[in-house]
Amino acid sequence: MSEPDDEPLEIPIERLSDAALLGIVDDFVLREGTDYGREERTLARKREAVLAQLRAGTAYVTFDPRRQSCTILRRERAPGAHGPPR
Repeated sequence: MSEPDDEPLEIPIERLSDAALLGIVDDFVLREGTDYGREERTLARKREAVLAQLRAGTAYVTFDPRRQSCTILRRERAPGAHGPPR
C-alpha cells in the first residue's frame, strides 16, 4: 500500500529553471526506444517537440518521490471533453 507522500507529483514547468527543464527533457528524449518514426530526428527537434507539448499542456512533468526521479507523461483527455486537457 502506498503512502500519500509516495504518489507522483505534477511539477508545473513554470516552477523549474530553464536548465532543470532542459535536463528533464533531454533525459526523456535520450532514453532508448523513444524514437520510432520513419526518419530519425535530431536532438534539437526532439527537444522542441517535447517542449511544445509541455507548453501546450498536452504533456506534463512528474516527480516520483519513491524513485527520486522525474519523467514526462502525456495528458489524456477525458472522453467527451472539450477545450485543452488539464
